[in-house]
Amino acid sequence: MAAIAATLLLWIACFVVAEAWPAIAQVGINSFVADASWNPTEGLYNLWPMLVGTLLVSLGAVSLAIPFGLGSAVFCQFYAPPLIANLYRRLIELLAGIPSVVYGFWGLVTLVPLIGRLHPPGPSLLAGIIILALMILPTIALTADASFEQVPPSYRQGTEALGFSRWGTVWRVMVPAARSGLGTGVVLATGRALGETMAVLMVCGNVVQVPDSLFAPVRTLTANIALEMAYALDLHRSALFVSGVVLLALVAGLIAAAEVLFGREGVP
Repeated sequence: MAAIAATLLLWIACFVVAEAWPAIAQVGINSFVADASWNPTEGLYNLWPMLVGTLLVSLGAVSLAIPFGLGSAVFCQFYAPPLIANLYRRLIELLAGIPSVVYGFWGLVTLVPLIGRLHPPGPSLLAGIIILALMILPTIALTADASFEQVPPSYRQGTEALGFSRWGTVWRVMVPAARSGLGTGVVLATGRALGETMAVLMVCGNVVQVPDSLFAPVRTLTANIALEMAYALDLHRSALFVSGVVLLALVAGLIAAAEVLFGREGVP
C-alpha cells in the first residue's frame, strides 16, 4: 500500500510538471514573476499577485486558527467537565464535516456583506482569512486534543505532585510533550488552507492584485485554476499547471520545514 501511494504521488507530480513544461520552456520562469499582469490572451503570465494572495490568506488563517484550536484542546483536556468536553468535541467534529462550499456560501451571504458595511467592497483578504480559519480550526483542535491524550499520565501526576498550577502544567509540560502532534496538526491545517478552492473563490473577490490592506480583494492560485481551466487552451492551460507546480512546491517545502522543526514524528 505504501508503494502504491508513493507511485500515485509521483505520477501526479510528473503529470503536473509535464503539463506545465511547455509554458516554462516557451514563456520562461522570469515571466511568471516579472510580467506586468496576468492576462494570457495578451501573453502576460504574472503569477506573483496570486502567490502572494495564497500565502497571505493561508498564513492569516493559520495564525488565527492556532490559538483558538489549541485553546479548544486545552479546554477539553484540562478544564472542562467530561460531559461538556465530549459535547464540545462532537461540535468540533461536526465543523470538520461541513463541506467547503457550505462555508463559502455562508461567507458569501453573511460574512461578506458584514465586512462590506464595515469597509467596502466586502469580498476581501479578510473574508478569506476568516472562512479558512473556521475550516481548519477543527483540524488543529482535534489533532491537539489527540496529542494531549497521548501524553503519559505520569507527566501530569508528577507536575501536580510538585505543586504546579494547572496552567503551569499545561504550558510547561503538556505542550512541550505533545510538540510533535501539535506540529502535525499545524502542517495538516496549513496544507488544507493552501489547497482550498471553493470557499476562497466565493469570498475573496478574485481580483488579480497584491492586496494593500485586509479589505482588498485577492485571487489565490487555486481559485485561478478553478476559474480559468474550463476554457484555457495551449500556453494558457499550461500556465495554469505552473500554478499547480507552485502549489506542490509550497506543500513540499512545508513538509520539509516540519521535518526539520518537529522531527519525523511531527510530519504526517
